[in-house]
Amino acid sequence: MIEAYPLTWPETFPRSKGRVDGAFKTSLAGALKNVNDSLRRFAADSGKKIEQLVISSNVSLGQERPPDPGVAVWFAWDGLQVCIPVDRYAKVEANLQAIHHIIEARRTELRHGGLAIVRATFTGFKSLPAPGQTSARNWRNVLGVGEKTTLEEVGRLYKSLRSFHHPEAWDQAQGALS
Repeated sequence: MIEAYPLTWPETFPRSKGRVDGAFKTSLAGALKNVNDSLRRFAADSGKKIEQLVISSNVSLGQERPPDPGVAVWFAWDGLQVCIPVDRYAKVEANLQAIHHIIEARRTELRHGGLAIVRATFTGFKSLPAPGQTSARNWRNVLGVGEKTTLEEVGRLYKSLRSFHHPEAWDQAQGALS
């Protein structure tokens, strides 16, 4: 379940190891307004609604500067569940402002490349399941293994599939067919 508070971070997206100060000159309220305005303009530009918007962070009425300043913006767009998480910066408002810039970059892609480019970009974001949501394609399903499979068996299966699906293996197979 995606919650606004405390921070709901996508399980498959790595957390920053260290944080840096952002050069953004904005307040928390200003950065939040920028994200909302960018999403509104993105929806208008794309002709597709932004729905189920959740801006998740550890900011509460009692703590404006939480130890974990990460922010994750979750929404549905054109049939995709999207999450844009940022925790690179030491302040919540800087992470929000970075998300605003990411959304503005998608608007630039939309203007110059069209909907297909933006859908391709959001494909990376859509693959991030919300914590607690099971993915139909978790690693056990991909490898075809059960709960009791040993680590050695998993390693062998992974290496076998990696070799089979490697681009060079496909090039060699195509060469053999011609």
